[in-house]
Amino acid sequence: MAYRRTRKYDAQRLAAMRATRDCNRMASPAPDYPPPLPELRLRITVERFDPGAQGSHIFELRKARRCDQFRVSVDGQPWKIAGLARVLEGIRKATPRMLSERAL
Repeated sequence: MAYRRTRKYDAQRLAAMRATRDCNRMASPAPDYPPPLPELRLRITVERFDPGAQGSHIFELRKARRCDQFRVSVDGQPWKIAGLARVLEGIRKATPRMLSERAL
């Protein structure tokens, strides 16, 4: 027949196990963390050479809370927080189609 353990004994045993684990963790070398991400992650420059729509816009994609999303600003003005696919979709939608030479 086994003896019953008290709550005090269990608490002491758990505290000793935690102390040993913490001591072993502090004695081991620190893990190699990846370098921190830069604030400005990507810069996309869009230049248009179509007649009547000439110009350029600069999209700056900065670090956001999630690793796969960016704080996007266009020509220095904040636009939205989005992933790269949404940014490219916005560029595509903002670019009007021009008629080809065959259509004229």
